[in-house]
Amino acid sequence: MNYEELLAFAGRNPMLSMALVGLTVAIIVTEVRRLFRGFKSLKPAELTHLINAGGAIVVDLSSSSDFEKGHIAGSRNVQPSAFGPEHKLVANAKQSPVVLLCRTGNASETAAKALKKAGFEQVSVLEGGIPAWQQAELPLVKGRN
Repeated sequence: MNYEELLAFAGRNPMLSMALVGLTVAIIVTEVRRLFRGFKSLKPAELTHLINAGGAIVVDLSSSSDFEKGHIAGSRNVQPSAFGPEHKLVANAKQSPVVLLCRTGNASETAAKALKKAGFEQVSVLEGGIPAWQQAELPLVKGRN
């Protein structure tokens, strides 16, 4: 396909062409935002490796009832409204890996932005949250611990 054929196709299918351009722009904007947001997204396998290496602080921002139904072993439950850079779990951990997770991703991303703004160096979010962890068939612990 050459340039003239591409222009002819666009002329014959203006709505389809505009949709393609719109989707392309949306994808580019999303990826650029992801690059500059300051924190990293981890896949479940990457989080498993980080936990096994030791030293990572894993904070689950889910509701208490959801946390009790199932959470990642070693994670600590904190309500999003009570969590911030000054919280006792992370206050002295600006150089340590801090991983945030929740059920939807909204609370963890908001908290990650706040930590990065406060100068935390190794902030990550579990991409897809607990549902992604379950989809990877990784174990959850029930109860409060």
